[in-house]
Amino acid sequence: MTNHVSLKNNDDDEEPKRLNFNFSAHAAKALKAAADILFPPTCIGCKRHVSHPGSLCPACWDEIRFIEQPYCPVLGTPFAHDFGSHFLCAEAIANPPPFKRLRSAVLHKGAAQHMAVSLKFYDRTDLAPWMAQWLSRAGRELLDDCDVIIPVPLHRWRLWQRRYNQSAELARSLAKSAHKPFCAEALIRTRNTVQQTGLRSKERQRNVDGAFKVPDKGDIHIRGRRVLLIDDVYTTGATVRSATRTLLRHGAQSVDVLTFSRVLPEQI
Repeated sequence: MTNHVSLKNNDDDEEPKRLNFNFSAHAAKALKAAADILFPPTCIGCKRHVSHPGSLCPACWDEIRFIEQPYCPVLGTPFAHDFGSHFLCAEAIANPPPFKRLRSAVLHKGAAQHMAVSLKFYDRTDLAPWMAQWLSRAGRELLDDCDVIIPVPLHRWRLWQRRYNQSAELARSLAKSAHKPFCAEALIRTRNTVQQTGLRSKERQRNVDGAFKVPDKGDIHIRGRRVLLIDDVYTTGATVRSATRTLLRHGAQSVDVLTFSRVLPEQI
C-alpha cells in the first residue's frame, strides 16, 4: 500500500513539470514571434529586412568574395590559377613573414568591408559571432593546430575610447565556437600608435615596431604554445608581423594569423 501511494504521488509530481515545460516552450515561441514582429531580422551588411537573423540580403551576398583555394600556402594570397600546393606568392618569397601561415575569410570590399568597419568603429559588436563563423570556415586548419587564441591588442587609451577591442570580440566568439582557450591578456600594446589607415607600408612598420609586449602573467599562455593570432583586417601585415615577433621572442612554438578580411596589394 505504501509503495502504491508513493508511485501515485510521483506520477502526480511529473504532470506539472510536463505542463510547465510545455508552457515555457510555447511562451518562448510566442516571445520570439513577437520579437520578430517588433524587431524583424535585418541584413548584417546593410540592415535591409531578411528572413533569418545573421544572414545577408541578395545584394550584399553578391558583393562578398570569399577567399578560396588556390592561394599562397604562407600568406593566403589568392591566385587566379592553380600553380600547385607549394607555389608561393612573390611577397612570401621576397619578404618572408615571421608567422607560419596567414588566412583571411573574405576580401576587404563591398559588404565585407562595411561589416569590418561597422564592428570596428560603430559599436556593432553583435556582428562578431556571425563574422567568427566565416573565420572558422577560412581557418579550420589553423584552429585544429592551435593551442591558444589571442587577439591583436589595443592600447589601453584606445580601448578606453572605443570601449571594446574588435579583434578580441572576434577572437572570443571564435574560441567559444571552436572550444579553444582564449587569452586577451597574453599580449598587450605598450605604445598608443597612430591609426595605420593612410600610412605607407614602411610607415606602418615603423609605427608598430616595438609596440607589443607579453606581460609576466601572459608568459604561461605563450611559452611552448602554438598561437593563433586574430585581427580584423590584414592590409600590409605590419601589425601582425610585429606582434608575432614579440610572441616568438617570448617562447611561442609557432604563430598563425587569421583575419576576417584581406586587402590585396593592388588595393593598397
